[in-house]
Amino acid sequence: MANLHGDNFLFTSESVNEGHPDKLCDQVSDAILDACLEQDPLSKVACETATKTGMVMVFGEITTKAKVNYEEIVRKTCKGIGFTSEDVGLDADTCKVLVHIEEQSPDIGQGVHGMGTKTLEETGAGDQGHMFGYACDETDELMPLTHVLATKIGYRLTEVRKNGTCGWLRPDGKTQVTVEYKKEGGAVVPVRVHTILISTQHNPDVSNETIHKELMEHVIKPVVPEKYLDEQTIFHLNPSGRFVIGGPHGDAGLTGRKIIIDTYGGWGAHGGGAFSGKDPTKVDRSGAYIARQAAKSVVAAGLARRCLVQVSYAIGVAEPLSIHVDTYGTAKEGTNDKAILAAVKKAFDFRPGMIAKSLDLMRGGNQRYQKTAAYGHFGRDDPDFTWETVKTLELDA
Repeated sequence: MANLHGDNFLFTSESVNEGHPDKLCDQVSDAILDACLEQDPLSKVACETATKTGMVMVFGEITTKAKVNYEEIVRKTCKGIGFTSEDVGLDADTCKVLVHIEEQSPDIGQGVHGMGTKTLEETGAGDQGHMFGYACDETDELMPLTHVLATKIGYRLTEVRKNGTCGWLRPDGKTQVTVEYKKEGGAVVPVRVHTILISTQHNPDVSNETIHKELMEHVIKPVVPEKYLDEQTIFHLNPSGRFVIGGPHGDAGLTGRKIIIDTYGGWGAHGGGAFSGKDPTKVDRSGAYIARQAAKSVVAAGLARRCLVQVSYAIGVAEPLSIHVDTYGTAKEGTNDKAILAAVKKAFDFRPGMIAKSLDLMRGGNQRYQKTAAYGHFGRDDPDFTWETVKTLELDA
């Protein structure tokens, strides 16, 4: 292990591919959300998915005017990921699909949206909770480098699997990246990549030598900037030696078990709530989205090098209970966290209905939400990720 100098430290983030069983479940739940919102933007969706060998189950509470074929969505989503035979972990055409969907509790509906009588301004939070948004100046995406690299390596694995560059790859896989950082006051600056770990599912007839060579050539080199790699960088490529059995055959999956992968790779903070399968009245999702937009706007404006925004809610109440800003001591000279918080409050409306309106969150279809369910909800250049659009902040004189 390389020696660290001064105040330098190591930090690690991980990611998993779209073929990981937990991510399969996230994508099914969000595909169902897309289908509901596409036909009925006022759909109230809380959809969970579970999977194991030869089986996918969807369950939860959905109140909608949409006509949705849940089984068809499950099979189409699994097939799109690449689960086309039992050999790779699941056969989308023959697996058992179980559906147990009920309507939203009228007690919750009355408090949150008044059973359709409340305006967007009056719509309350779908539950209590606290959500976080984070941004930093480490990367062009204003995201942590460890998270960006782990996510992009995972996405690249899927890309070279589907385009045939590495035809021996199978859908399941995990990545992990450790970066050495140096401290600059409250900010942190990437120095070098310390370790890259890839564990990827593969065909039984490929050699470990081929796996190692092609992962280096077709996955790592195209993704990781050369300036971060040196002769001391450590590579663990399929360190277990064999990963043939994967997907739901290798491990059970459940919606909402990859919340750190979905957000900032362990940086900042997380309130604990998952995103996938939830409509915009669920502030676990919409609150986290608006908090990311606020934090990103702070860093993009040069008001701070790092920023964490927290917002909290009570079920049925529209106005947030609290809003907090922490710039880790990196606020630019002449301002402070209190002034930045005031600017955030002026620029953003944190009421759930108004978040849904400003971020266009009631629009589904075209895999709008399903896209978020693999490779991260933040830091992506896609017009559907409306929360990545920076807003102008004005500091009081």
